[in-house]
Amino acid sequence: MQYGIVGRSILLILALGLFGCSGEDQTPPATDAAADEPVAAATPSRFGGARLPMPKDTLIAHPAVNANRNAYFGDLHVHTAYSFDAFAFGTLATPYDAYRYARGEAIKHPAGFDVQLREPLDFYAVTDHAMFLGTVSAAADTSTEFSKHSYVERLHNLNAPENLNIDSLPGRGVAFGTFLRDTLAAITGGEVKVQEVYDISRTAWADTIRAAEQFNQPGKFTTFVAYEYTTSSDDRGNLHRNVIFRGADKLPAMPYSRFHSQDPEGLWRWMDDLRGQGIESLAIPHNSNGSNGQMFKLVDWAGDPLDDEYAGLRSRNEPLIEITQIKGTSETHPSLSETDEWADFEIMPYRIATMLYSEPKGSYAREALLNGMAFTDRGITNPFKFGFIGSSDTHTGAISDDESNWFGKVGLLDATASLRGSVPLGEAAAAAAKEAQAAADATEVIARQTEDLDGRTYSVVAAQTWSASGLTGVWAEENERGAIYDAFRRKETFATSGPRIPVRFFAGYGFDEALLGARDMLSQAYANGVSMGSDLIGQKDLTPSFIVWAARDSKSAPLQRLQVVKGWLDAGVSHEQVYDVACSDGGIVDPLTHRCPDNGATVDLATCAISANSGAAELKTLWQDPQFEPTQQAFYYVRVLENPTCRWSTWDALRAGVPPRPNLHPTLQERSWSSPIWYVPLS
Repeated sequence: MQYGIVGRSILLILALGLFGCSGEDQTPPATDAAADEPVAAATPSRFGGARLPMPKDTLIAHPAVNANRNAYFGDLHVHTAYSFDAFAFGTLATPYDAYRYARGEAIKHPAGFDVQLREPLDFYAVTDHAMFLGTVSAAADTSTEFSKHSYVERLHNLNAPENLNIDSLPGRGVAFGTFLRDTLAAITGGEVKVQEVYDISRTAWADTIRAAEQFNQPGKFTTFVAYEYTTSSDDRGNLHRNVIFRGADKLPAMPYSRFHSQDPEGLWRWMDDLRGQGIESLAIPHNSNGSNGQMFKLVDWAGDPLDDEYAGLRSRNEPLIEITQIKGTSETHPSLSETDEWADFEIMPYRIATMLYSEPKGSYAREALLNGMAFTDRGITNPFKFGFIGSSDTHTGAISDDESNWFGKVGLLDATASLRGSVPLGEAAAAAAKEAQAAADATEVIARQTEDLDGRTYSVVAAQTWSASGLTGVWAEENERGAIYDAFRRKETFATSGPRIPVRFFAGYGFDEALLGARDMLSQAYANGVSMGSDLIGQKDLTPSFIVWAARDSKSAPLQRLQVVKGWLDAGVSHEQVYDVACSDGGIVDPLTHRCPDNGATVDLATCAISANSGAAELKTLWQDPQFEPTQQAFYYVRVLENPTCRWSTWDALRAGVPPRPNLHPTLQERSWSSPIWYVPLS
């Protein structure tokens, strides 16, 4: 039987939709997973290959002096074959493979080609979904007891080489689209015992820990034991979090999942419980852009107004948020930041795993920062006082952060340019797609649509709004778990859309222009001011100054401008302003518009070549807020913009020999964001 592109695409929504399901109680009873229970011994991986014994960390002494800290780059959001959706997409990469990839080795994409980073990363965390961790791979492996259940027979041998192709997608869609429902029904009917599912997940969790321990090399490469807590609101608003553990000497035997509670507050209380037992962790929300206003809503799960108890619980466990990744950027939205010309950056307008509109209000970081200060104004603890990171959310074990060589996120589902909507469908595929679309129920949200543009037929898929993004940056004393985790906790973190653009941000009193050229600028800034992620306390009759610095990624484009984004409250009303503070090519900021002049950087869409003689390798400035009011609380963060370059969809079109899809941005400006500094007025 031949399947059109419409039929093949349904898998994307079916498989992902399992994590965007309605609020029906589909949660089996939880078994005891006490935090102090020893981790189960890992069995040999069913994916093949010998596993080395878990070594103890070879600890190295912390540097006696490195107070100025180094920039390290990594990814804290990576899925492997232990995630049941990733396995559905054809991913066979193990946590071991993922760490090899992060260290610079090539691994296989599910479609069979090699993928490799431009340069190794400094740290990496495998974050497989806790819900059904390892169960689908166990169902496909006919040597396991779990595979003997009748309802999983359709999953058998889906990891076989002959089944790793695009033509296998319809069968995968049927099999995986019913896996959650059928497993829960089997548990309810007695065919499957809850403990059987938990035992599989315990073994997979233990193997995840073993992989992190095996590849952790203090001083050279850092791994974090981690996982994803995957839940959603009843209206399919995304509420996913990645949970990152500081160490690995003591860990829970099972991760907390939606099986335990749909409510993220339950996760935070579990984390508090672990902390009381000496197990430190933090949670990082992601894809607030797809939350339909749920991630930063102003009431709790029960619908009650947020109070100090809620704010303390959340801020204690969630000091960071992920503001950029493959499924779009969550900094701000054009409808929320109408005066920000750069707000329309890699916007994904859908709720996760659907083509349903996601309400921007309550879904983006900048608005949440403003709302957080409004709580402070009312004498309530700020629940939204977070720093920024970026990550990938890859489901292939391999981050794809290079616009010029983007291989997508979901394995077989977006392995080709036509599947991800960046180039036209072939004649036969377009005809099949239109035929299937015409036959589909007009109210069915999972059917792929097509559109004709300039005489060509394109798929309409969420993937066309996805991005080659992103990375987490930290300022830490050394490349070691404790030092990097402590940087997470103090929010001395920054996010990038992919390029490795380091950014520094300090605030203090008494900084002057001479400091910018001083050899000890950093030590003075740390000693006499505060860095990103911190509070700056107001001083009577003094105006703060800000040190802003960034450097280009030598493998990416030059820098165009430095910006400071400010948010503040005036008589309870929130305001925001974007200030250009440093310009490339000798440009001077206009004092009225607060904008740099155009530096003339261009992109040749026929070749993706960029301007050779514009942009900067480094930008640095000392800035004061021209609208500073000492009695108004405010936040400030830095946004760094590169010169324009080709977007991944344009690179796809160039390689295919066709014009870029006309309703996608042909270029973009890669960027980096610092965590905020909060100005706190004197009482």
